[in-house]
Amino acid sequence: MAVDLNGKWIMEKSENFEDYLKKLDIDFATRKIAISLSQTKVIVQDGDKFDIKTLSTFRNYERSFTVGVDFDEYTKGLDNRNVKSLVTWEGNKLVCTQKGDKANRGWKHWIQGDNLHLELLCEDVACYQVFKKKE
Repeated sequence: MAVDLNGKWIMEKSENFEDYLKKLDIDFATRKIAISLSQTKVIVQDGDKFDIKTLSTFRNYERSFTVGVDFDEYTKGLDNRNVKSLVTWEGNKLVCTQKGDKANRGWKHWIQGDNLHLELLCEDVACYQVFKKKE
């Protein structure tokens, strides 16, 4: 049974985000702006179909996908790369694997308690973020 990730989520904690951005080759000025911002995630889930928006005052990033279906993703607003993405359920975690010019790239979303957790991976670096549901 899939976990319900629907909702508006406000970032409360972020660890190692700058090192993650460095691995993605994000320039110094953009990294400094990005790490100072709070993010909001808006997740609309209909079964295994997802629309996820990551919003901030600097940049927004949107992705739509169906679990289990490969898709081509252009990471516009992040590192502007083309990757081949696949999202699957691993237990209660929504897991994305992204194949491109960066190894071990992807992310994981899961609910623990009242919080939405996000782990961002690129090569040998992991960033960990925690979001609280708004409303």
